[in-house]
Amino acid sequence: MGSAGTVAELVQRQWGDHRPGLRSGNLVLSHHQVAAGAAARAALLVDLLPRGAEPHVAVLLDNTPEYPLWLSAAALAGAAVAGVNPTRRGAELARDILHTDCRVLVTERAHLPLLDGLGLPGVRILVTDTDAYEQRLRACAGATPGSATLAGGPAPGSRLLLYFTSGSTGSTGAPKAAICTQGRLAAAGASLAAHFRVRPDDVHYVCMPMFHGNAVIADWAPALAGGAGIGLRRRFSASRFLDDVRAYGATYFTYVGRAVQYLLATPERPDDRDHSLRLGFGTEAGAVDAARFEARFGVRLVEGYGSSEGGAAIRRTPDTPPGAIGRAAPGDDLAVVDPATGGERPPGVLDAAGRLLNGSEAIGELVNRGPNPFEGYWRNEAAEAERRRGGWYWTGDLFFRDAAGFLHFAGRTDDRLRVDSENLAAAMIENILARWTDAAAVAVYAVPDPVAGDQVMAAVALREGAAFSPAAFARFLAAQPDLGTKMAPRFVRVVPRMPVTATNKVHRVALRREGFRCADPVWWARERGAYVPLTGAEEAALVAEYAAHGRAL
Repeated sequence: MGSAGTVAELVQRQWGDHRPGLRSGNLVLSHHQVAAGAAARAALLVDLLPRGAEPHVAVLLDNTPEYPLWLSAAALAGAAVAGVNPTRRGAELARDILHTDCRVLVTERAHLPLLDGLGLPGVRILVTDTDAYEQRLRACAGATPGSATLAGGPAPGSRLLLYFTSGSTGSTGAPKAAICTQGRLAAAGASLAAHFRVRPDDVHYVCMPMFHGNAVIADWAPALAGGAGIGLRRRFSASRFLDDVRAYGATYFTYVGRAVQYLLATPERPDDRDHSLRLGFGTEAGAVDAARFEARFGVRLVEGYGSSEGGAAIRRTPDTPPGAIGRAAPGDDLAVVDPATGGERPPGVLDAAGRLLNGSEAIGELVNRGPNPFEGYWRNEAAEAERRRGGWYWTGDLFFRDAAGFLHFAGRTDDRLRVDSENLAAAMIENILARWTDAAAVAVYAVPDPVAGDQVMAAVALREGAAFSPAAFARFLAAQPDLGTKMAPRFVRVVPRMPVTATNKVHRVALRREGFRCADPVWWARERGAYVPLTGAEEAALVAEYAAHGRAL
C-alpha cells in the first residue's frame, strides 16, 4: 500500500473494500460503507455551506459512528472539522463554535440542551439521530468519493482539523484551536502505522474522545493509513474496556491522562489476559503503572510524546530505557532549556534504580530548535508568536535528558512548583508517590506558601479496600531515596475518585482552586514527616496566616 498525500486519498481507498471497517456496539459497517457514507456527508456539507464561508464544520458528538464519518467527509470535501468539547458550557461553548468560523454544526439529541439559549447566528444545526437528518442523507446517497468538493478540493495543505488544545492563553483563558492539514495528518498516520506495524486485519479501539487530538491523530489516522478497522466506545469506560476489546477483536488502543490507572483499579479477573490486544500507545501512564498494566493484562504500553500542534515529537527506540520516552524524531532538534535564559540544562543524574537525583538542575522546558510542522492556531497570532519565540518551538512541557541522550517527561510548565526557592516538577513527585501500593491515582499540585512561593499538595485516590494511614504514608515517603527534601507533600487530600477533564486528564485547575479548603478529608504535616487531620480550627488559623502575609488562597 503506497503512501498518500492527503487523508482524502486514504478515505477513497476504502471504496470497494467490503471487510469490516467500523464497529460500534452491534453496528458493523464495511470500509466501503464508510467511504460511501463519507461521500454522502461531503455532498451534504457542500450543499449547506454558504458561498464564501470558511470550509469549517463543528462536530459536537460523543464517539458515535457519525464522528469518523464526518472526519472522512470533511477530508473528501476539502473542509476542516472543529472538534467541540461537550464539557464546555454557555458562552464558552458558543465562543468555540463561532471562533472557528463554523457555519454548520453536527450534533446529537443528547447534546441539544447544551445549545439552548446560545447565540449562534448563521450556524446550521444538523442533529444526527433524527428522521430529518436521515432524509437529507438519503438525498445524497448517490455521491461517490470526490464527487462533491469545495473550492480547491482536498490538497496536502488543506485544513482538516481545528482541535482545541487543553491549555489556554491570553486574558480570556480561552483554548487555542490548533491547525492540522490533510498532509500532516496523513503523514502522521502513515508514520505510526509503519512504526507499530499496523496490518489490515488489526482493529483500533477508539475509547478516548474524538474531539481531542489523541484519538484522531494516534488512533484513527494510523488505522486509516494501515487499512485497519476501528471499534468505537461512546465514552471511556474502565469496566467495559475488556468486554469491548474482546467483542471487537481489538489489537491496539490509545490512552491519555489517568485512563490506565482506572483500568488498573478494576477488580482483577482470571481472564484478564484473555483478549486480542497487543499494544497501547499514549501519554502520562507513568513507568510504575505501565509495568503493572503489562504484568496484569500482558499488554505493552508505549509512552509517546507529540501534540496536536505537531511542533515536536519524540520517538521510542528499541534501546529506550524504562521511564524514558525516547529520542527526538527524525528532523527535530530537541533541547531541554532554562525557560528564562534559553540555556541548555545539564543531563539528569540517575541512580541504579533510574531515579533522578538532580531534578532542580536537569529539568527544563523542551524546545525544538529545528524546522517543525507546527501549522499555527486559528486566528491567534499572539499564541503563535509565543510558541515560536526566538525562532524555536516552545512546547510548554518539562523534560530532562539523561546522560545517554534519552528524554524523560517531567510534567507541564503549568505544573512547576517553587518550594523554598527550589524548582520542582509535579510529575516527578507523582512518579515517586505512584509507588505507594495503596494509591490508585495520585495528582501533585501547588498551593501557595503563606509567605512566598508554593507548598506541595497531593490528591490521592485509594485502591478498593484501602484506608489512609498517616504513619504508613510517612514511612513510605521516608523510604524513597529520590524524594528530595522539598518534595514531600505538606497537604494530602484523600479523594473518592480523581477529578478529571473530558480527556481523562487530571483536573488540576479544580484541585488547585480548592486547595486544602475542600469537602474531602485533608491530612497535613504540621511537623515534618508527621501527618495529622486538618481540622476546621487549624484551617481557619492557616487562612489567617495567609491573610496576615497578604497571600491569597
